[in-house]
Amino acid sequence: MNRALIRSTLRGASAAELQAMALPVAPRPASAQPQRHPVVVVGAGPVGLSLAIDLAQRGRPVLLLEAGSSLSTGSRALCFAKRTLEIWDRLGVGQRMVDKGVSWNVGRVFLQTEQVYEFNLLPEAGHERPAFINLQQYYCEAYLLERLLQFDSVQVRWGHQLAGIEARSDGATLTVQTAEGSYCLEADWVLACDGSRSSLRRLMGLETQGRVFQDRFLIADVKMKAQFPAERWFWFDPPFHPGQSVLLHRQSDDVWRIDFQLGWDADPEQEKQPERILPRVRALLGQDADFSLEWASVYTFACRRMERFVQGRVVFAGDAAHGVSPFGARGANSGVQDAENLAWKLDAVLGGRAGPALLDSYGLEREFAADENILNSTRSTDFITPKSAASRLFRDAVLGLARDHPFARRIVNSGRLSVPAVLSHSPLNTPDVDHFEASQRVGAVLTDAPLSAANGQASWLLRELGADFTVLAFAPAPAWLAEIDGLKTLVIGGQLSDEAGLLARRLDARGGTVYLVRPDQHVCARWRAPTREQLAAALARAQGQWQPA
Repeated sequence: MNRALIRSTLRGASAAELQAMALPVAPRPASAQPQRHPVVVVGAGPVGLSLAIDLAQRGRPVLLLEAGSSLSTGSRALCFAKRTLEIWDRLGVGQRMVDKGVSWNVGRVFLQTEQVYEFNLLPEAGHERPAFINLQQYYCEAYLLERLLQFDSVQVRWGHQLAGIEARSDGATLTVQTAEGSYCLEADWVLACDGSRSSLRRLMGLETQGRVFQDRFLIADVKMKAQFPAERWFWFDPPFHPGQSVLLHRQSDDVWRIDFQLGWDADPEQEKQPERILPRVRALLGQDADFSLEWASVYTFACRRMERFVQGRVVFAGDAAHGVSPFGARGANSGVQDAENLAWKLDAVLGGRAGPALLDSYGLEREFAADENILNSTRSTDFITPKSAASRLFRDAVLGLARDHPFARRIVNSGRLSVPAVLSHSPLNTPDVDHFEASQRVGAVLTDAPLSAANGQASWLLRELGADFTVLAFAPAPAWLAEIDGLKTLVIGGQLSDEAGLLARRLDARGGTVYLVRPDQHVCARWRAPTREQLAAALARAQGQWQPA
């Protein structure tokens, strides 16, 4: 595999070229003896690619298996949240995503033709990233793959389909099918990122449990010149699609994503035909609108998850572990957060710095996050597609009141947009012993803020954090902090300046306040004036030295 050539091809490709590009299928290994790999990632979507990059940045060799030999087609996972962009900043691809994507913070909700509700997902200044960008999934995958191919420690095998697995307490034997025949390999750890139809999950006889909603939506990617702003627009019962709902998003390259509610009785194959799609689009845009149809798909709502994400040495992430309906953009964003949570913990276990209990915490934390996403997604779906006369009457009454009454706007639910889970009950947290007024909580992702370095150069808090644990201290900091090995220490009022005081206000910090931040940028402990022993105990706990219930 000529890495430089593939990266060059990816970098210069257009949208059409990316979707049509045939990636080089790896030959079957010549050796009949199964080779052993420390980590095998199955699936090269946004989650698997992000996880492989994170492990590679930590110096871990990775084998990535992908059954297909191309990037995705169509917009698919479209809306990427602020938290995902912050993770991708750490992986070296965030700026490319933002530069190509369409940034937005504002959403509008309409009842028929009248706006009844408007929201701003990032109403305050002092954040580096927007609330969301819209970016077609093939661009996302191309940028991640280009970054991944910078690491010689990573092997990518396109066209290698997982066909069997024998899981053991010390790893697994995988059977892989290629066009040239099958072969076997050994893995210490297998990370399943192979999507909602996960081959790994099926081969292990595991299932997802949850709810399938009796409704369908049509997705249409339409290329056109239009004056709609870069906002999220959602209509209930619009005149161009009466009795149903419609969602509109702007994408890159003058492509617009339109979601049309179809109802449960719609035939998915018929509805994907251009002769059924084009009249719906013209009804929205006008009969004389100039546009072209680029891609279409029909999906059914479902909110499901596996009972346990950690199955011995096989760990599930992303859609392989959980799935939600698309309103709220909680699928891919949650999957990338799975990858970030898993990468640093597996790295610590592989490096002998932590025991298996740390990986148990991956399951506890991300199962909790999946339940939160499923709850929000279920509520959104029930509001958008009421299944009884009473629930429809309630929804329509709420929409009618929302225009004039703020209390009703809080009930309107066209999709609660993705935010990172607050892992407040994680066993890795050290509970507060001091009182804090700020909205920042233990278990939450550390709030970003602008900072200045000693030389006056502007920076951002999240960019200054280390790849492992970081101590964030507000001057005057305890002198003994500099003596602790394995910790990056940032002193606000020392090498970094919070000139506007914004960070101190967000964290309710004053002189001597100390925060302990995990590698995935979640706060796991904080104090007004910690002792060395308190910090050491909190660090040990956050590295997996806790007693499971």
